[in-house]
Amino acid sequence: MEQNLPYKLKPGDSAPNFNLPAVEGGNFTLENFDLPILVVFFTCNHCPYAKAYEDRVKDAQQDFGGEVDFCGINSNDAENYPEDSFEKMQERRKERFFNFMYLHDETQDVAKAYGAQVTPHFFVLDKDRKVQYQGNFDDNWENPEAVNISELKNAIKALIEGKEVSVKETPVVGCSIKWKHGNAPNE
Repeated sequence: MEQNLPYKLKPGDSAPNFNLPAVEGGNFTLENFDLPILVVFFTCNHCPYAKAYEDRVKDAQQDFGGEVDFCGINSNDAENYPEDSFEKMQERRKERFFNFMYLHDETQDVAKAYGAQVTPHFFVLDKDRKVQYQGNFDDNWENPEAVNISELKNAIKALIEGKEVSVKETPVVGCSIKWKHGNAPNE
């Protein structure tokens, strides 16, 4: 079921590589994640949508452990949004006990390369690091108990089972990426 959404990356495209500092220490690239499936998602500290999905991402990381890595990337302008600074990212990881890698995209180049539109914006990558799904996590950001469908989890399950992902794109809902002045993709 193709929706033909206005995304930069299309299903089957190779995911752009990155080399970003992690709040846990060190720098990470796509090659540092060796599990067969990688979920890259653009997130931040202050957006209510991103916050609403933190526990769901942690649960999914635990549920799919051994088969899926999750990697959050914060690309927001920390000068105008100080809550999204690297130091505040480190604090948030400790406070919220993140079990996923949390990376900082200070230049915003990675967000541009992926075409990230909002926080959160999820990308499910297969073993060859090709995009097999992008969009939302599920259909109810406000209430996890009222979720009817999780396209992200369905995509992961299909890949684990060696099947084709049936829904490859869904619309994203969240806070816009906070671009530095003059750095937005359309400027």
